[in-house]
Amino acid sequence: MDFTQNNRLAQITAQTLIIGDVAKHKHVARAIDDRGVDLTKRLIFTNTQDGFQKLMEWAGNIAQAHGRPNIMIDMEPTGHYWLNLAYYLKAEGIKTVVVNPMKVKRSKELDDDSPTKNDTKDAKVIAQVMRDGRYHEPILPEDVYAELREGMKLYDMIKEDQSSIKAQMNNASDRYFPEFLTVFKDWTGKAALHLLEQSYLPKDIVQASEEELLFEVKQAAKRGVGIKKIQHLKQAAQNSIGLSTGLTMARHEIRYLIDQYKALEQRLITLEAQLEELVLQVPGADRMMDIKGVGVLTVAGFFAEVGDLRQYKDPRQIIKLAGLNLKMNQSGLFKGKTTITKRGRKRLRSLL
Repeated sequence: MDFTQNNRLAQITAQTLIIGDVAKHKHVARAIDDRGVDLTKRLIFTNTQDGFQKLMEWAGNIAQAHGRPNIMIDMEPTGHYWLNLAYYLKAEGIKTVVVNPMKVKRSKELDDDSPTKNDTKDAKVIAQVMRDGRYHEPILPEDVYAELREGMKLYDMIKEDQSSIKAQMNNASDRYFPEFLTVFKDWTGKAALHLLEQSYLPKDIVQASEEELLFEVKQAAKRGVGIKKIQHLKQAAQNSIGLSTGLTMARHEIRYLIDQYKALEQRLITLEAQLEELVLQVPGADRMMDIKGVGVLTVAGFFAEVGDLRQYKDPRQIIKLAGLNLKMNQSGLFKGKTTITKRGRKRLRSLL
């Protein structure tokens, strides 16, 4: 990963061929020299193996014709379309860099004073931004780091789905038994979850005896629930304002939501074990987990975001990657509050 703009500018010489690319289903490439002069017409190629090979042949022909063997291909990392091409170029030994989409947006009117936007113009702007040294070398994780990144992405997906299930379950509870959470603090607890799974709504609780309910609860939670809790539950059910219509389908809905929640919970347990096994393959990860308050998921998430630490030359690169670098706010005699930029990876910043 690069660090200073001077180092980036030093890589662009009279032998450098600069290719700007817009990453979508169809890519558009523009080739310029180190002065910003167009070397040929644009290339449109598809996001396929044949399209990538077409780009390689096109770039090779231009490099040979103009005596510029050092090919650098620049992309705007919007969405995910650019990743396939980036990994392909990396495997082919082609230097691949990216530019911040915000820089592209702000540079769009420099040449023609027009806010016009199209793929052909964007590709040229991307190449021009790169020519000025305003680019970065992307982190393309491989091996265990790639597995950690995909694993943490899956972890976030499952947690998001679980949050959705919880919200739907709270909705159902508010409709059919709003007093339930005045008895149990959390419906995901063993006793509460068991009662809901057995389709106990206010009508059923009122009809059941205290002994029957206590016996039912003890099957899931041996401790923590006594006769007083059961009496409180029966009183809440007796005075419930929950809906008394559509109860057959309501029970199906609640059982479905609980089945989904339990399946996601089990998948999370399995995934966390796999992530721990993966992260322990990273040198130094075990020592990081020895730090008080730093767990497996924190370390796994850290390496999922930053990749191999050997890619970095200075700790400040990781600070900037997380958006934790300082931003000063002063002009003349005015001196505002110094804050962090927050221009970086949100998840990494949250972890740190």
